[in-house]
Amino acid sequence: MQRVQRMANKAMKDYEMLQDGDRIMIGLSGGKDSLALVEVLAARQKIFKPKIEVVACHVSVENVPYQSDIEYLREFCESRGVKFVHKTTRFDEDTKDGRGPCFLCAWNRRKTLFKAAEEQGCTKLALGHHKDDILETLLMNQIFQGAYATMPPVLKMAKFDMTIIRPLCLVPEADIVEYAKLRELKKQIKNCPYEQDSNRHDMQKVMDLLEKMNPEARHSLWGAMTNIQSDYLPILKDE
Repeated sequence: MQRVQRMANKAMKDYEMLQDGDRIMIGLSGGKDSLALVEVLAARQKIFKPKIEVVACHVSVENVPYQSDIEYLREFCESRGVKFVHKTTRFDEDTKDGRGPCFLCAWNRRKTLFKAAEEQGCTKLALGHHKDDILETLLMNQIFQGAYATMPPVLKMAKFDMTIIRPLCLVPEADIVEYAKLRELKKQIKNCPYEQDSNRHDMQKVMDLLEKMNPEARHSLWGAMTNIQSDYLPILKDE
């Protein structure tokens, strides 16, 4: 538990996520990652410098059978000094532009979070992505998009007056799993019909395979993101 808090504090300091007077909205899905994030930022909220204020928002999607215990989430947040907000949205599955339901669901939830953050006077949105999420995204972008990119710890949005921060970016998922057990965090009921078909689900298997090949694979992949040796890459020269 102390390790999770320590690594989150290190990430917030190293990547300069916080400024004095920040009002931050947590995207609270109800899973172990976002619940751990609530506790991490609730503890950080008690520190005087830089002084921050935290709000948590849970977004329900009407046409996805994901059963959240709203009262549990509300009590969880409020008992830790974090204001709780609940919003509802839905998405049209019958699109013709080729975007899948996972993308549409996530995009609509994210837009609803942005709007809720603006309503609450927040300029930063904290998401519960951990180290494994970021590495899986790195691999997915290389394999499916042909790009060397991932979810950065701090991202200033171009289309919204909002900055996304990921305080758990240095925390491995295994640590959060153990944290959830120690803190007896309640699991929400997930009945998403698309989850097992997602690329991310497959990428988790790839990550496990890589770690069997090299137990330090996750550490190496993380280090590779800041160790770009351009002299040994096929970069085209401008004509």
